[in-house]
Amino acid sequence: MRADRLVSLVLLLRRHGQLSATALARELEVSTRTVLRDIEALSAAGVPVYAERGRHGGFALLPGFRTELTGLNHDEALALLVAGSRRGAQVFGLGSALASAVLKVVDALPESYRRTAAGAAERLLVDPETDLLSRHMSAEELPDAVATEVRRAVFAGHKLRILYAVGEQEPDWRTVDPIGLVTVREQGYLLATRSGEDRTYRLSRISAAEELDEPAQRPERVDLGRAWQDRGTRFRTGGDMVVVRLRVHPARRDELVATAVAVVAEEVEPDGWSCVEVSFQDARHAEWALWQLSAGAEALEPQWLRVKLHERAAALAGRYRD
Repeated sequence: MRADRLVSLVLLLRRHGQLSATALARELEVSTRTVLRDIEALSAAGVPVYAERGRHGGFALLPGFRTELTGLNHDEALALLVAGSRRGAQVFGLGSALASAVLKVVDALPESYRRTAAGAAERLLVDPETDLLSRHMSAEELPDAVATEVRRAVFAGHKLRILYAVGEQEPDWRTVDPIGLVTVREQGYLLATRSGEDRTYRLSRISAAEELDEPAQRPERVDLGRAWQDRGTRFRTGGDMVVVRLRVHPARRDELVATAVAVVAEEVEPDGWSCVEVSFQDARHAEWALWQLSAGAEALEPQWLRVKLHERAAALAGRYRD
């Protein structure tokens, strides 16, 4: 890993010309002390890194220095394959690999292309951390150690032991046969089987993982798109699913759809509001979702949900009566 970091450090200096130890530490996600040790290691290996003193100083390479250390490692190549979503790479624990791979790709470009690409990149911003209302849009991320073990088991076709928490329950260990990884709306999932039964695990709920030597019991090839669709269908029609009929203001419709499990039916009314039937995971999910929409929606059925929302609103009004 240190060798990859040293290569990334050289490529950063080639790309930016000069960077302070603080800026390098931020880009490489390490401490400034680590950066200084890496600079010493590069100098000892014959890489011409020199320091510029002063307020606007930093580290730079001697003009004309080039390196051919642009080969991608396995994780960097994998990160580029999922780079259609930068946050998708982060969900699978490949954020740092993606950053390193991009540096190597940029460095491999001809000089004229490199200048053009760098200028164009300054005009693009993909997946900012906040939206226009300053709401944080952070993706779920796994600890590197957990992400590495999960990926290894998936790619090697080995059984995987995970420490997994369901809801508010205490996490427990379980051994699964991993099939593949899926990311949806910045949330990552592990598709697997357990004792022959299909299982779907939220990556953020895995607090520890261990790749086992035993081969996983799974088909040689799998259509992840079809597998995800099939599991979604079973999820929407099983368990404690609750179907709610409601009216929603057009300004809040997208928020409702993003929160619900599925839209069963929808009809736009003359006043612009939509009459919608949607499904939620359970009664608690339905009550929470309708409460978030405030006066932008009205639950019509079932009656118990109207009663629950009325009781909650009455309690809140009582709290602020004075």
